[in-house]
Amino acid sequence: DVIRIAKQIGLPLVVRPAYTLGGTGGGIANNWDELQDLAKGGLDASPISQILLERSLVGWKEIEYEVIRDAADNCITVCNMENLDPMGVHTGDSIVVAPSQTLTDKEYQMLRTASLDIIRSLGIEGGCNIQFGLRPHRMVEETLPGNWQADSPYYVIEVNPRVSRSSALASKATGYPIARVAAKIAVGKRLDQISNAVTQTSTAAFEPALDYCVVKIPRWPFDKFAAGDRTIGTQMKATGEVMAIDRSFEAAFQKAVRSLEMGSHSILWEDSSWPSDSDLILDTLPLYPTDIRLWAIMAALRRGATAEEISVHTGIDPWFLYRLDNIVNMEKRLLKEDISPKLLLSAKRLGMSDRHIGTLVDKLPQQVRELRKGWDIKPVYKMVDTCAAEFEAATPYFYSTYEQENEAKPLDGMKALVVGSGPIRIGQGIEFDYCSVHAAWALQEEGVKSIMANSNPETVSTDFDISDRLYFEPLDEESIQDILENEGIASEQGTTYPPSVVQFGGQTAINISQVLDQAFMPILGSTADAIDIASDRGRFEEFLGRLGIPQPPGAGITSLQEALEVAHRIGYPVLVRPSYVLG
Repeated sequence: DVIRIAKQIGLPLVVRPAYTLGGTGGGIANNWDELQDLAKGGLDASPISQILLERSLVGWKEIEYEVIRDAADNCITVCNMENLDPMGVHTGDSIVVAPSQTLTDKEYQMLRTASLDIIRSLGIEGGCNIQFGLRPHRMVEETLPGNWQADSPYYVIEVNPRVSRSSALASKATGYPIARVAAKIAVGKRLDQISNAVTQTSTAAFEPALDYCVVKIPRWPFDKFAAGDRTIGTQMKATGEVMAIDRSFEAAFQKAVRSLEMGSHSILWEDSSWPSDSDLILDTLPLYPTDIRLWAIMAALRRGATAEEISVHTGIDPWFLYRLDNIVNMEKRLLKEDISPKLLLSAKRLGMSDRHIGTLVDKLPQQVRELRKGWDIKPVYKMVDTCAAEFEAATPYFYSTYEQENEAKPLDGMKALVVGSGPIRIGQGIEFDYCSVHAAWALQEEGVKSIMANSNPETVSTDFDISDRLYFEPLDEESIQDILENEGIASEQGTTYPPSVVQFGGQTAINISQVLDQAFMPILGSTADAIDIASDRGRFEEFLGRLGIPQPPGAGITSLQEALEVAHRIGYPVLVRPSYVLG
């Protein structure tokens, strides 16, 4: 059957096993040998031994619609999302933007109409995720194989008649609780009978409207498996994801990169093996789909490659590459010009962190922060209200941006900030989110208002009704201090900041404790000094020594030479354990 269909359709083909998740067992076959291997593996992976063979749409745009319908045939599109990575990369491994940025109104309405027709024809009651392949930008289309002429501007790629990973993202991006509404539809309620929990005046029959941009970036495990195959394709490899919200794509994108918590992998990171010569940059940088393609694209732009040239190599729509080039141009301005209030504000509005700016202007992050405060450049917080301010809203769901009006006035009374755990990764998983949620509930039971900060759309803690207030922000020192300053209460004696709870956010929250302590911002429970003693190998060694508690021979060291001396003294094998890490 495989050979017969392949000869009829032609290569390349996509192999998709039935009843599997995350692209398990599937792949793209570019030749007969690959097809036979993928077909055999796909049949084995499918619990019903069935695979789907489809003509490859690699290079086309991937667009998703979240649709919901009730038993009375009322249906709406909750959210549409655009994958920055073109077809060929699993949507779970793709950077996703909401709402779509490069579609014309005609294309948007065409796919919206198709989505509503599909959910109605299938008779689905509840939520449904529909994925489309859309004809790409002409510049990209000209580079695709020319042995097949598409007879339609779009094709349906997949229909998920259930809540999916994309549903969770759409819910957090819009503030529309898809799973809750779907559950109420299942027990017989119509959309117009379900109240909108955000506005408390409209119903679930209103389609959400977004006056901001949302960017999702996957979190891959290659920091743990550096020798693994870093290419990404139709089988999902990411362990988690982050989401960021801001007024522009550039700002949301840079916030999302910060939220990944990749250590040295800031937006400025470049591999030491990448050439500095701009002549061969497009042929030598890893612009094919990998977990570091994003950084390779930024490196290519810094070396003078154009958005059009990169688009041809990657299949990414030029619009996104123009936006990334805006970030590179701001980097060049910061390197050349003297820092001024106007330049600093422009950089912050593009989403640049204090650390990012400080690296370019040769200042420490704290010095940039002090400059900002001296020039009264600080973030304000905007509400996610599902309706772009069409109705009054009482939602406690906020994101930061650099504009004028602040919609998040400090909560009154006793309150505390629970620092979440960020993206799911090896060694720091959903168990920390469970702890964060219960910490928020425990605070409320004691009459303390709970404020949650997190960046992960897959978690319960980022449901807006779990805590008294939710800040969807990166969990770095800058964002957490900004949140605490926004919640601070000024008086004649000074500003009183709410205490932070850092014990339940894994290593992410623990790593912020020292910065908060240095800024004289209180921490509930264990002191920052106690946390440092337990986390710093050298201090912990001294601590146990003072107590007379035995430990294996060894030493806390801070240089390679010290490490070699200690290893020589105690003998091999030795166990190497870094400070302030988990897993």
